[in-house]
Amino acid sequence: MPQIIFFALVGAVAYIGYRSFVREAERVTAKIRRTEKQASNGTMGTLVKDPKTGEYRLAKD
Repeated sequence: MPQIIFFALVGAVAYIGYRSFVREAERVTAKIRRTEKQASNGTMGTLVKDPKTGEYRLAKD
């Protein structure tokens, strides 16, 4: 019985680690694509609208 609990715990930790890795990889990939798009367009940054004030500011990575 302790072996089942141990392997279930190892499996849960592996799954959480995998999801964290995928989330980080998606974030980095999106940043790279945004940077490539900015370079191809010749822009200096991406503007994001602040929902509270309605002003546009540069996106923070």
